[in-house]
Parts: sequence; C-alpha cells; structure tokens
Amino acid sequence: MQYLLLIYADENAAPQPGTPEFGPFMQGYQEFTTHLQEKNAFVSGDELQPVATASTVTMENGKMEVTDGPFAETKEQLGGYYLVEAENLDMALEYASMIPSAAHGRVEVRPVVKY
Repeated sequence: MQYLLLIYADENAAPQPGTPEFGPFMQGYQEFTTHLQEKNAFVSGDELQPVATASTVTMENGKMEVTDGPFAETKEQLGGYYLVEAENLDMALEYASMIPSAAHGRVEVRPVVKY
C-alpha cells in the first residue's frame, strides 16, 4: 500500500543553509532516501519551495480566484513529502519517524486511495 508522508515544520526551525548543522541535516535526508530505495519503498519525494511562493486557487461563482500563500496560515508549513510503499500503517509510521524534519516539526502519514 502507498502512504504519503507530509513534512510540516516552521521553515526557520530546521538547520539553515550556510550553518554547520545544515550539511549533516541534508546528509540525513540522503541516508533516509537511500534506506527507502534499498527497501524498495521509495516511490517519490521532493522538497517544496518556500511557502512565500505558494498560490491558492478556489472557484467562486464559476470564476477562478487566486490568493497568494497557502490555504491555511499556521506556524508549520508543508515543506516536502515522500510517497512510500509500506506493508502497513506501522511500517509507514516507522518511515515517518526517520525523516530528519520530524525532530523539528511533524510528519503527517496518509494512506493513498488507488482507483
């Protein structure tokens, strides 16, 4: 079964580029991705551009309305995701706990519906 691991954190909470902590932080992501690949669990995953680049679309009376920014204003923003194959929810939760940003925010785990 596929699970989407949604990575939420304050954009300034994790180690930032140019700091000594940033290299090991990114290395943790590479190691996690390699681990998923070795387990044949990696489907896809990407970091998202900063929340300031987001646009939100809604349809009002048949007309498209676009606003700058994310739909919900929160302290933590969606910063990236992994789509993984896992035997069950427990395995998906274990994968989520291994994501480096879990120490700086939250990882939401959602089963994917396949039609």
